[in-house]
Amino acid sequence: MALYLLYCPQTTEQPLDLYGDGYRVDDNLFLISSELNRSPLYHRIKWQLDPDSPLLLAPLSDAPKFKGMNPGSLKWLRECGDGVTATDSV
Repeated sequence: MALYLLYCPQTTEQPLDLYGDGYRVDDNLFLISSELNRSPLYHRIKWQLDPDSPLLLAPLSDAPKFKGMNPGSLKWLRECGDGVTATDSV
């Protein structure tokens, strides 16, 4: 499993399929634990959005430090983001 940081102002009417375990840590910011590599995950999320929607997907080699995020964010990270590995750099 790999850990990613996703910035995506959600413009679709449907909830995003994050293709893995995901948690919304802030309005437009998600943590995702996925078996997909970065490029396939990026494109699957991109295809769900309007063509002009901003999108950023970054692999994380370690759990990030943060505060002031949505309740449950740290708990999710400890349960779902623990033990993830660094992702490909493609």
